[in-house]
Amino acid sequence: MTGVPASAAGGSSAAKGGAASGVPSAAAGAASGGPSGAVSGRASGTASDVGSGSGEKSPRGAKIVTAAVNQASVWNIANLLTMLRLLLVPGFVALMLADGGYDPAWRSFAWAAFAVAMITDLFDGHLARTYNLVTDFGKIADPIADKAIMGAALICLSALGDLPWWVTSVILGRELGITLLRFIVIRYGVIPASRGGKLKTLTQGIAVGMYVLALTGWLATLRFWVMAAAVVLTVVTGLDYVRQAIVLRRQGIAERKAALEETEA
Repeated sequence: MTGVPASAAGGSSAAKGGAASGVPSAAAGAASGGPSGAVSGRASGTASDVGSGSGEKSPRGAKIVTAAVNQASVWNIANLLTMLRLLLVPGFVALMLADGGYDPAWRSFAWAAFAVAMITDLFDGHLARTYNLVTDFGKIADPIADKAIMGAALICLSALGDLPWWVTSVILGRELGITLLRFIVIRYGVIPASRGGKLKTLTQGIAVGMYVLALTGWLATLRFWVMAAAVVLTVVTGLDYVRQAIVLRRQGIAERKAALEETEA
């Protein structure tokens, strides 16, 4: 009476029945022989596939976004202190060598620049760890700044004849060698900073600072012994780092070998 074909009416009823019974629309359409039902079923199936795929990938994407948000900005206080220490290096050298390098007043200014650099070295690492401000830039720039200010001071002192070149060679050779050693064994793990290493850094800073100042009398004698202690600590801690690197490498090789054997088994 309505002019609707019986096949179409049957298809509509089948589709409704399938939807009501929880049968997918594609199956209902196929059962009724309706091409539109099959097409709509494929479309809905494709949409559901895409939706489920995006659902599986979204947690990984969310992790990436979260990591990006949690990544500290390069322009944080810890990195700014590191940059300040790098900028102090040429200023320190200029003050150290001003007026021939032997003027007590200029040497005092140079000592002030060196002292600020050493103080910022103590604070930037502490701030980065305490407030989660560790960045890739800081990991690279911080040790460079440390070696730069200390190396500049030692080279200037030796060039002016205040400090024997062998002392400068031992300290700088140790610092550069241990830094290179850290990069070599980093695939097996990280060599942590020891208490001896921290004491070495403090003693070096005090000794070099005393040599930067134009000291005389008993203070000049005292700085000699402080520098001697710094050299001893430099050598002893350097040998200890070499020992740790050897142990770390052996452990890493053994763990990789055990993991490989377990995989093959």
